Amino acid sequence: MIRRKATSAKETDEPDVRDGGVQSVDRALSILETLAEDDEGYRLSDLAVRTGLSTSTAHRLLATLEKRRFVQFDRSESKWHIGAHSFSVGATFARRRNFAAQALPYLRKLRDQTRETANLAVVDDESIIVLIRAESREIMRSLTKVGGRVAMVASGVGKAVLATYADADVNAIIRHHGMPRLTEKSIVRPSDLFRELENVRKQGYAVDDEEACMGLRCIAAVVYSDCSEPLAAISVSGMTSRVTDGRLPLLGRLVRDVATELTLALGGVLPATKTA
Repeated sequence: MIRRKATSAKETDEPDVRDGGVQSVDRALSILETLAEDDEGYRLSDLAVRTGLSTSTAHRLLATLEKRRFVQFDRSESKWHIGAHSFSVGATFARRRNFAAQALPYLRKLRDQTRETANLAVVDDESIIVLIRAESREIMRSLTKVGGRVAMVASGVGKAVLATYADADVNAIIRHHGMPRLTEKSIVRPSDLFRELENVRKQGYAVDDEEACMGLRCIAAVVYSDCSEPLAAISVSGMTSRVTDGRLPLLGRLVRDVATELTLALGGVLPATKTA
């Protein structure tokens, strides 16, 4: 669902007294976030509506961002897009998580074993963000993308991580973020979620059964740190036509086993109940 951001009564570059922020910086970041939502780009008028800014303010900020190569303008379509420098800056997030490069061979192995897209994701601000992936060679691939975010309660990776949390921590996340109904299959009751997390603990992997996107299934397992805490999670995702009920147990075991291998390769320690 597209949400229109509220327009402030007065557009200035003065610090916002309420949070100590600078409005022009906040608005520029809002433009970048909005452009990142759609690969097709935005016309100026549409971008102004989406961000709640006047067209003159939006254009002034875009011009500044374009000079720094954070955005680029496609003159053939009169549309604005994310620029190359946004990618360069954003890529440092993945580099800072220095295990991402080490995980890639394991993702490729998982991709080849399952013939589905393999993903590495982490928790960021209590939501899931995909760091890297090994794309399936099948014609129909995963619908999510690197850098994409999804609610923890609605994703396989998120549920795999939540299953390692204490109930009080899960409840805190629910209170803070709610339980969004992204599809007709989304889990929207805490009691149902806790039953699901108990199943995840028993089988060692989580399943997103079209809960974030209809037609897409995801199977995930946790990668642990040297303190036996969730460092990341890996998953395979694919269309329900290929990720069938009959394949779920096999895919779950493969994902769980590769997650264990990656944990040990990174010097992680499995919890006592998950020894290899």
